[in-house]
Amino acid sequence: MSIYKRNENGPWWVDLATPSGKRIRRSTGTTIKKEAQQYHDRLKAEMWKIDKLDAPPEYIFEEALLHYVRSAEGQKDTATKKRHAIYWRSKFSGRVLSSLTTQEILQHIPTKNMNTKKPLANATQNKYIKSISLILNLAHKAGILDKVPYIPKKKEPPIRVRWITKEQARELIGKLSQEWMRAICSFALMTGARRTEILTLTWDKIDFVRKIALVTNDVAKSGKARSLLLNDEAIALLKSIRNRHSKYVFVGRNGNPLTDINRKSFTLATKKCFLVDFHFHDLRHTWASWHVQAGTPLFTLKELGGWETLEMVKKYAHLNAEHLLEHANKVEFHGTFTTHPKPKTHLKLVA
Repeated sequence: MSIYKRNENGPWWVDLATPSGKRIRRSTGTTIKKEAQQYHDRLKAEMWKIDKLDAPPEYIFEEALLHYVRSAEGQKDTATKKRHAIYWRSKFSGRVLSSLTTQEILQHIPTKNMNTKKPLANATQNKYIKSISLILNLAHKAGILDKVPYIPKKKEPPIRVRWITKEQARELIGKLSQEWMRAICSFALMTGARRTEILTLTWDKIDFVRKIALVTNDVAKSGKARSLLLNDEAIALLKSIRNRHSKYVFVGRNGNPLTDINRKSFTLATKKCFLVDFHFHDLRHTWASWHVQAGTPLFTLKELGGWETLEMVKKYAHLNAEHLLEHANKVEFHGTFTTHPKPKTHLKLVA
């Protein structure tokens, strides 16, 4: 059979011979038989053109998608990439890859949420631009696309940094009604850990002697394992909840592992504290802001927080400009405007 399945739940495969006798076997990337048959027919026609008319091969969009999906396997954002692949396939299925233009691609960048119909932020639209750009660049590297069309990104607003004072933080924790939410939010403020890092943390990943918690590569945002440093407050908090009978550090009232924070409870607490536009991730911003205000160097903060680049922590730099002042006074060229005391002259009146 020219199209077949290797396993029941897998994609359809094609098996055909070119006019010159070369055998081709490859995945169609789809589990729908009708689409697989269309892929087979296009591929067969393309092979005939190449062999009989000596025409250059024309690759279709699905072949570029195969490279994209394969590159996503085993990565943390596999699900997101597959979702984007499905979206782009719905727009360019069956299209000759080289026929795609910048203008056409930009016209298909989603501008509204498919479920709520609300406008998508430019940052979200840029994620789709990033995925289609990666699809085309991988196709270029694979030799199936000669030229990659330029796709400009949307302008994004300045990076948002929302933080609160220590007094406000203590008030916020006090307004949370659930003990496990108070523990999670306190831990976030003490360590700067991300929500997923906190919810997936298990006791076997905590070293009380070295005062670190291991964030594994499947959890870390960067995809690289890192050590989460625990200060004395964090250690004390962990010891206070250590007697719970679960492999997970933070559990709900019934002792079961958590899949998310109680967002309703958090929002209610922020309203009671009159905190506007403050979200759970802002606890991490707050932790970083406190560090910078206390004089922690940006490079050290980068390592503590698990950011990939120094550029990612520069958004906090403006919170402590005082440490630059000592360096500003190292260069002077004009003594007229300085406030240094003038040397005294020793003159005597001669009669």
